Amino acid sequence: MKHVDMRKLPAEAHEERRRQVIGLRESGLTYEAIAVQVGLTRTGVFNICRRVAEQGRAGLASQPRGPAAGTGRFRAPEQEAQVRALMGQHTPDELGLPFALWSRAAVRELIEQSCGVRLAVRTIGTYLARWGFTAQKPLRRASEQSPKAVRRWRRQDYPAIVAQARGEKGTIFWGDETGLRSDDVRGRSFAPKGRTPVVRPSHKRTRLGLISAVTNKGELRWMVLDGALKAPGLIRFLARLIQDARGKVFLIWDNLPVHRAQAVRGWLAERQEQIEVFHLPSYSPELNPDEGLNADLKQAVTRKPPARSKHELKRTVISHMRRLTKLPERIRSYFRHQPFRYAA
Repeated sequence: MKHVDMRKLPAEAHEERRRQVIGLRESGLTYEAIAVQVGLTRTGVFNICRRVAEQGRAGLASQPRGPAAGTGRFRAPEQEAQVRALMGQHTPDELGLPFALWSRAAVRELIEQSCGVRLAVRTIGTYLARWGFTAQKPLRRASEQSPKAVRRWRRQDYPAIVAQARGEKGTIFWGDETGLRSDDVRGRSFAPKGRTPVVRPSHKRTRLGLISAVTNKGELRWMVLDGALKAPGLIRFLARLIQDARGKVFLIWDNLPVHRAQAVRGWLAERQEQIEVFHLPSYSPELNPDEGLNADLKQAVTRKPPARSKHELKRTVISHMRRLTKLPERIRSYFRHQPFRYAA
C-alpha cells in the first residue's frame, strides 16, 4: 500500500487528516486499521494520537517547521562580521585552533570560541555560502617570506624597473630554472573500479635542467642543461639572451646562489650597457611569471610515457620548448594568471 507523504500536503490538509485520525480512533479502530484507511503509516497514526493526547485539540493545528526562531544562529550581525574578519586575517593555528586550514569544523570552533555559540556543521556550510566563501586549494608561501618585501616589490620596486626599462628602451625578461626527471608521472587515469592503474617508469632515473626567460610580449628564450646550473652555463645563457634582444635586457630572477656567483657578477659588471639584473624578494616564486612556463613544461612532459633514457627525455623537452617558442600568445597567457597579472 502506498502511504501519503504528509510533508507534501498543505497545512489545511494536515489538519483535516489529523481530525480524521482522531475521529476514527475515538470510534474504537486500532492504529493499524486507521493507517490502512487514511493512507498513513502506523507510526504516523500513533504520533498524531499522542500529540493530541498531550496538547489537546491544539495538537490538531500545524506548527512552523524547522528550528525555533533565534536558535542555531548568531545572536547579532556584529558577531558574523567579527568571524569573517578573523578568517580573512588569520589562519586557524594563529588563533590557537588545532587546524591548519579553515574547514567547517575549524570555523565551528572559532564561532564557539569567539561568540559563545555552538552551531551545527551543516549550518556552518550555509553561513560560509552566504558570506561568499568557497573551498579552495591554498597557495603555498614559505614561512621565511617577508610580506613587507613582497608589497614593496609590487608597489615600488617593479614599477621603478618598468619606468627605467621604458626610459632606456629595453626589454624586461623574467628568468628561472627548473629540473625534470624521467620517472615523474602526474595526473589521474581512468580504470575499472577497484583496479588501480599502474605506471612503470624506469628505475634508472635521469635528470635534466632548463633555464628560460620570458617577456609579457610573448618572447621566450631557453637552454637545456645536462646537469645542475653552474656559473659557466648561466653565463652562456646570458650571452645568448643579450645577443638576441632588441635593446638593453632587464632581467628579473630569484636569489639562487649561482645568480650571485663571483664569475657571474664579474661578467655582468663588464656588460652594464647591455644587461642589468634585479632580484625578486626571497622565497617568492609566485611573483615570477616564468613559473608559468615551468608548470606548462612539466605538465606536457609528465603526460607522456616515462622516458627510458636521458636522450629521450631531452628530445621531449626540446620538442615542447620549440613548440612554445612559436606560440607567443601562450607565453602571454602566463601573465594573465592572477599571481602574475601585475607584470602583464
